[in-house]
Amino acid sequence: MPLKNTYLFIFILVLISLFANAQPNSPSNNIKLLTSQSTFEVGNTIILKFSTSKTEKPLLYCSSSYGSTLVSASLKNNTLNYSIPKNIIKKTGVINWTLLNRNASLSGNLNIKPKQEVTTMETYIGPPSIVAGGTDYTMLVIIPTDSLDNPIVENTLVNVKHQFLDSEKNNTVFTKNLIAYKNIYSKKESGRMLVSSESLGINSKEFTVNIGAAIPTDFKIYATRPHDYADGNQITTFSTSIIKDKQNNVVSDGTFVTFYITNQQQNILKTTGTTIEGVAHAKIIHPDYANNWNIKAYIDGMAESQSILLTYKQAIQDFEVSFSNKNRVITVGPLQSFMSQMIPDGLHVKLNIYKDDLLINTILKTSFNGYVNFNLKPAIYKNDHYKFSIETAGKTKKINIKKLW
Repeated sequence: MPLKNTYLFIFILVLISLFANAQPNSPSNNIKLLTSQSTFEVGNTIILKFSTSKTEKPLLYCSSSYGSTLVSASLKNNTLNYSIPKNIIKKTGVINWTLLNRNASLSGNLNIKPKQEVTTMETYIGPPSIVAGGTDYTMLVIIPTDSLDNPIVENTLVNVKHQFLDSEKNNTVFTKNLIAYKNIYSKKESGRMLVSSESLGINSKEFTVNIGAAIPTDFKIYATRPHDYADGNQITTFSTSIIKDKQNNVVSDGTFVTFYITNQQQNILKTTGTTIEGVAHAKIIHPDYANNWNIKAYIDGMAESQSILLTYKQAIQDFEVSFSNKNRVITVGPLQSFMSQMIPDGLHVKLNIYKDDLLINTILKTSFNGYVNFNLKPAIYKNDHYKFSIETAGKTKKINIKKLW
């Protein structure tokens, strides 16, 4: 039985072979490319033509960096015409095509070149601010493009023009890898530089580059004050010399200067200012007790000044303390300054209260009309014996045992 099936299978194969050989051969469709041009200018109409011996119209497959598409043909006088879509021919690059024909495989590519005309100058510059001295620079990048926004061909001439103070310069560069660029170095002087570019008769817009002073050099400081008394009221003003860099350029407005003040107790005070036309000013209130100040200014990490010494004399030589209302009201004053005038309002006065030689409370108040009043409430301070000390303007007065009732 298996042998019979085998003979039957062989017989069927022979019949199929004889039937295939008996079929007449269909005439082949000979398609040939007629278009010889392979390089086109961007935006121009492109029609690929093929000769054909049949009425079949196979599709044309087109692929570029912007996508792929199928193009149908129109047949006229045994010629296939394929019109490449406009959205592809508007961009420069390579278009690869393949004719989807079963009998003949045809393929090729089209090179789309940019127009040799400049419509716009796509231009960038940065950084917009550099420092003087000839070592810092800004970069100008230019992309000349045609009317379809395609970068033009390589080695296209671009003129880079810049003006600074009394000088004007013109440098030539050439496009490479779709762009042209130029490094523009600063000069020794500070100021404003104007930059533009031109290619094939088309000019870019104007750019501005600010050239500021370089790192500042060391400077001097000065102090002015209405008097040298430590009244805790008047203002001492610090100022700098005109701060410049090593090329003698005045530093940019807004340069931050910090004044550090070290007093006799080695405490550090600080005040700051910013430069206007190279000079910085800062203010600080006078101390309220005799002291010596050592002042030095810094531009952090870049420059510093010399040290100056200021001496402040004691303004209040002595003051009175009186008790009233069962010793629960303590009056300090009059507080008189260096001309026996009442001290300006706001002088700090501190009252320390002791019980059994232990500090139990500290009260801080400010003067008004030359006096300060402390009111010791019975709910807080019970009837008993207390000691007091009063501190103001660097002076201290101790009050021996007082009874509150």
